[in-house]
Amino acid sequence: QVQLVESGGGLVQAGASLRLSCAASGRTFSTYTMSWFRQAPGKERELVAGISWNGGYTYYADSVKDRFTISRDNAKNTVSLQMNSLKYEDTAVYYCAATKVGITTQTRQYDYWGQGTQVTVSS
Repeated sequence: QVQLVESGGGLVQAGASLRLSCAASGRTFSTYTMSWFRQAPGKERELVAGISWNGGYTYYADSVKDRFTISRDNAKNTVSLQMNSLKYEDTAVYYCAATKVGITTQTRQYDYWGQGTQVTVSS
């Protein structure tokens, strides 16, 4: 199985940047599609970004496109989310998740989840 642990969240001012990291354990990490989700209070968990198993394909929600960048390093068993020009609306708990299928918005399709890391953006 795969264990996922997120880190890098924090409290920042609007316009600032944060880099989230997800460290994975498990010998099959490189075979998984990896995604970042976020969930704000009172809102549904939403797909923010995804990356294919070899990093060749990425997906971004319209709300973060051109501001966030997802990447992975299979040799290090990590996936990252570089978040630039942060907005108050980005405030949420961010989760990394792994699925054996392609990038999908359906949370039930993901086999593994991290514990989440809080990102708070002040205006």
